[in-house]
Amino acid sequence: MEYHVAVHGNDRHSGTADQPLRTISLAAAGAVAGDTVIVHAGVYREWVNPANGGTAEHRIVYRSAGDGEVVITGAERITDWKSEGDDVWRAEVPNSIFSVRNPFATELSGDWLFDGAFPVHLGEVYLDGKSLYECDSFESVRNPKVWQDAKYADDSLLVWYAEVGSTTTTIWATFGGKDPRQENVEINVRPYCFWPDQPGRSYITVSGFTLCQASPQWAPPTDYQEGLIGPHWSKGWIIENNTICESKCVGISLGTAIGTGHQPPEKQSKGGTQREQEVILRALHAGWHKDTVGSHIVRGNVIHDCEQAGIVGHMGAAFSQIVDNRIYNIHHKRLRHGAEVAGIKLHAALDTQIMENKITSCYRALWLDWQAQGTRISRNVFWDNLSEDLFVEVCHGPYMVDHNLFLSPMNFRNMAQGGAFAHNLFAGRFVVRSEVTRVTPYHFPHETAMAGYSNITGGDDRYYNNIFIGDGDGEKEPVPITFFEHLPLKPRDNVGEDGKTVMDGVPDDSICYLHAVGLGGYDQHPNFKDKRWWEYTKEELIELGDAAKDFFIGNSVLPVAMGGNVFLNGAVPSRHEADAKTDAAKYIQIDVDSMHDEVRVRVQIDGAEQLRGYSAAMRVTTDLLGKAYHANMGFEEPDGAPYQLDADFMGVKRSDEAVTPGPFEWAEHGAVDSGSTVEFEI
Repeated sequence: MEYHVAVHGNDRHSGTADQPLRTISLAAAGAVAGDTVIVHAGVYREWVNPANGGTAEHRIVYRSAGDGEVVITGAERITDWKSEGDDVWRAEVPNSIFSVRNPFATELSGDWLFDGAFPVHLGEVYLDGKSLYECDSFESVRNPKVWQDAKYADDSLLVWYAEVGSTTTTIWATFGGKDPRQENVEINVRPYCFWPDQPGRSYITVSGFTLCQASPQWAPPTDYQEGLIGPHWSKGWIIENNTICESKCVGISLGTAIGTGHQPPEKQSKGGTQREQEVILRALHAGWHKDTVGSHIVRGNVIHDCEQAGIVGHMGAAFSQIVDNRIYNIHHKRLRHGAEVAGIKLHAALDTQIMENKITSCYRALWLDWQAQGTRISRNVFWDNLSEDLFVEVCHGPYMVDHNLFLSPMNFRNMAQGGAFAHNLFAGRFVVRSEVTRVTPYHFPHETAMAGYSNITGGDDRYYNNIFIGDGDGEKEPVPITFFEHLPLKPRDNVGEDGKTVMDGVPDDSICYLHAVGLGGYDQHPNFKDKRWWEYTKEELIELGDAAKDFFIGNSVLPVAMGGNVFLNGAVPSRHEADAKTDAAKYIQIDVDSMHDEVRVRVQIDGAEQLRGYSAAMRVTTDLLGKAYHANMGFEEPDGAPYQLDADFMGVKRSDEAVTPGPFEWAEHGAVDSGSTVEFEI
């Protein structure tokens, strides 16, 4: 059955094309497996709460009609503003307007959320669809100051403050000289745009909408993970070709259900690792299995201006595909910070495929935390991300990273093991660090069932056929940084008696080391060619130096393997690659033109002949990569098939005789000037 919905419709109609309904919610209350809900152009101010799910053979499909933009918003327009002078305006809103909770009365709160300068609430005020900045008092509205942590400092001068009474909420705001009675000014009143209130409503497609301006709560892995849109612990959703923006916290949540991860207050005294382990075991006990949860497809979406994450998910993103999305402006206001902030932040991304996305202008771009096993990160573009492009934390692998462009100043923060890196282009710095104090699980191949636990001693990584482009900084020694520190680093003026930089307020076990572009951060690991498992003695650690003692004392260190990599413009090879190909020239210039809904990447190679000369016969295969140590699992596709890295970033087939390092087969992309220069656009 087809249900039609239109802004000129009526909920007393039958829902046909000639007699459309007025609300999507009414169609969602009646749609069952095999039905399609077609929504015509217009603005729909409602929370769509699908009452039913479909089946693998007969999905429930919600799609735009194609006759114009379809907006589902969690906001209501406010026009009754009164001037209080000096560009300050006041509105009184009845509390009855709010659905589920009053966001102006509800503080942003949750596990792994850090304290801030003042309490921040879930409420937002929007001018022409763009959220203003909350401030701490009426006086701050009258005299706004630039919020120094904001990515876009000038925007932070548009502010609001609210006081909640028993029947009304009073909001004061400044709009940069504009009259809010004449502009489109809205406030968020609903926590979600498209979200089932109960888990288990599976096989739903949401396609072609603009979903915006909702107030989901902070979404840590140890609690209920809300989102502006999401399947709420179901299976087989397709979220495609939507614009998703202006979420107070998360755009798309693929995470834990209400009750599955919820932590009662009396358990908060337990350490974070223990709480996380309990959540996983509780989910397994409650039926976390690939037959019931995960296997979603998130593709072709534009996700931006979400203050916690574009996509988040703990366990519920397992066996999913996240493909061809444009994600930008994530955590750009920075009124509060926490440990779950990224363009994509996933826990337990078992067999999850993250491919062909463009992730730019985020705090962190892609953060995989715990149980990245069978995960593949392929053909993505990362650029202009503040902290780093990729962070893999306390995972045992195997996970595969191939054919990506890592273009931010920091590329990779590695606090994990069991990764394979092939045919990437790295143009930023690395952090390489063990994590011996935390014990995390690994799984039987392609299952949720746990196979064991271990800490992270580091290593078990492979690097083949990558290109590293130095950043022009002559500093080659590792630099100590904190867990949440990023480039440019703060001044290092305070040095202790031991000659080390004093990191005020930072415990020793949370200091990382930032290494130059290249693989020098792995020099203190053993090599696969020497020993597959090496127990360091204290004497050996002393020989290797202080950093090794910090990393490895009393713990076994896993080896690494490398080959076929190219180091340009001062990038630093590892001691494990004695025959590494190095060149002082840069050769490769990449320009990124980042627009609102797309990224254009222009690649220019000056000296293509020299780069072709670095071609090698080393084809990266599942056999070459071997198995991750702890999981005893090969680097392979989700169905167990071997990887076939026989095509480049653009899909061009590789020669069987000579494989070009890096993500592109230069010879196939159009040579100019007798083969010396190659230019193309992604």
